[in-house]
Amino acid sequence: MILGDICTRSCRFCAVKTGKPTGVDADEPKRVARLVSELEVTYVVITSVDRDDLPDGGAAHWAETINLVKNAGIEVEALVPDFGGDTAAQDTVLDSGPSVFSHNIETVKALQHIARPQADYMRSMQLLRRSADRGLLTKSGFMVGLGETMAQVEETLSDLADNGTSLVAVGQYLQPRTDLLPVKVYWSPEEFSRIEEIGRRLGLSVLAGPMVRSSYRADELAHGAMGTL
Repeated sequence: MILGDICTRSCRFCAVKTGKPTGVDADEPKRVARLVSELEVTYVVITSVDRDDLPDGGAAHWAETINLVKNAGIEVEALVPDFGGDTAAQDTVLDSGPSVFSHNIETVKALQHIARPQADYMRSMQLLRRSADRGLLTKSGFMVGLGETMAQVEETLSDLADNGTSLVAVGQYLQPRTDLLPVKVYWSPEEFSRIEEIGRRLGLSVLAGPMVRSSYRADELAHGAMGTL
């Protein structure tokens, strides 16, 4: 995770600290590239907090990090915020050309105002569409267990497919702190299998399961999709 550990938003499912960040570490992109090189990995998922305090939302920092890691011969999956809908900032990151461009929709449309009040469902969909229109392999993810129905899950998968998303990760929400949203229901393995079936019918590559998270088997999911292009 880049751009610090303090987020400017207060999503009600996330345990990341919320507040006013103190600045940007200009050396971080070089350190990240050096670290992943030393680890001898071939694929890395990079994410960040939201930085609504910055004029570009941290986009230039994102692009520098992606380019330096790519220059080290490592594939990058960029799991980005929405940059407040700023298309110039979004384009800065898109232009850096990650192997996978990812942005999580997080939950179904009906629960957006509860789970992520400072975000917007259609703004997120538009960002995913923007990535797909650039020809980038596009990914998203969301949680179940907050009270959504299977019909709402299917609607979300359909919206993701309609907006150019190819890869989707779906996992069970687990309450990280007592002051955050409670779990309404634990979905069964059979229901997660149904989600994968729905995704396949819509032309998506979907990984769904209780312990699936955004980066779960990320390289395998991406390379499987690349093999079908």
